[in-house]
Amino acid sequence: MPVATQSHIHLHVQEMNREAAETVLLVHGMFTNLSIYYFNIAPLLAQRYHVVLYDLKGHGMSARAHSGYDLTTMSDELLALMDRLQLSSVHLAGYSYGGLIALKTATRCPERIKKLAIIESPDPYEQETMSVVDVYSKELLVHFINSQGLHTPVPMGRRQLERRHRLYEFLLKESTIRQDMQHERHFFSKGGIQNIPHETLLLYGSHSNCAGAGLELQGKIKQARLVFVNGDHNIPVQEPFEIGHMLRDFFDTQD
Repeated sequence: MPVATQSHIHLHVQEMNREAAETVLLVHGMFTNLSIYYFNIAPLLAQRYHVVLYDLKGHGMSARAHSGYDLTTMSDELLALMDRLQLSSVHLAGYSYGGLIALKTATRCPERIKKLAIIESPDPYEQETMSVVDVYSKELLVHFINSQGLHTPVPMGRRQLERRHRLYEFLLKESTIRQDMQHERHFFSKGGIQNIPHETLLLYGSHSNCAGAGLELQGKIKQARLVFVNGDHNIPVQEPFEIGHMLRDFFDTQD
């Protein structure tokens, strides 16, 4: 299992097509893991790019952490991972809370980002929406567990399923993840998003509770383009090939 160690945190990392000239780094959302990209979206991107995926701390196969789920800390860990992999700059994509991490990174270190893609990121101020996202995230995790890795070549064993349940219970009951997310409620209004210089693709579900956040980001980011995809908050699972193709074409530096 590829592991990157930084600040005493062990992160599970996967890479595809390392020889490609351009790198795309994918960040998943809270309560999910890198598998949301790994089986459909990442292979499509890897036809053209070096793809880096990692499990956020406390998620998937990365180490547990009781605290530090705020955007600054998560952004620090993303940048440290880039340094560890000797990536001076990347195309960056994030889903849900992972999109907020991507936005935060773009505001702090714009020179490290080439193009930016945000998938279904909620406005942290809308706590009702954040609760809905929690529900969707739980349903998504249950989907992966109940299907026993529907798209995996080898179904997960009982121990793996139990481990995923334990990790989820840990995040909810033993970490500061909810409090840290709530502390970011003014990010859209005071986080410097309006200064993001990058060409940005916003992908949102046409029936998503987060659609309003997409419209808000379109109004704040000068070079943002908003595209609605058929589905709700879980469009990476509902329409993975459409999402993958749009990301692949968007990140093309020849366009």
